[in-house]
Amino acid sequence: MPTTRRQFLSLAGGITAAGTIPIVTLRPLEATPAMLNTAIRNVVGEAPIRTGRVKLDIPPLVENGNTVPMTISVASPMTPDDCVKSIHVFNEKNPQPNIGNFHLGPWAGRAQVSTRIRLADTQKVVAIARLSDDSFWQVAADVVVTLAACTEEMN
Repeated sequence: MPTTRRQFLSLAGGITAAGTIPIVTLRPLEATPAMLNTAIRNVVGEAPIRTGRVKLDIPPLVENGNTVPMTISVASPMTPDDCVKSIHVFNEKNPQPNIGNFHLGPWAGRAQVSTRIRLADTQKVVAIARLSDDSFWQVAADVVVTLAACTEEMN
């Protein structure tokens, strides 16, 4: 039996619709400290991480986690021989533990970035700087969030 035009269009539309269905990757709704450590190790590898040289200005108490101001600065002369290559920001409880990667160099002028982030809950925020000698320096801060962000209520 020959295929009718209506059957052909129906079949073609079904195939097209099936091709547009997104592939969904399931992730946990909340990160864990183990996920934080894994995300950090994905950036630094097995290199040791020292404490110091990095300053994280973030409020210790925020009323709304939807927009938390943050400034990270690193003590560096920012010369071609001694500069900050990158700054990475991680958190403990958001669905994505690596929340920011900033790439710098001597052309940046100073080793400082300012942004706003979303925090799902009260948690630890970690900033790690990679210097031109491939050393890693970190600082951590605990932030208390009274109104959480990054969450959706299930109806």
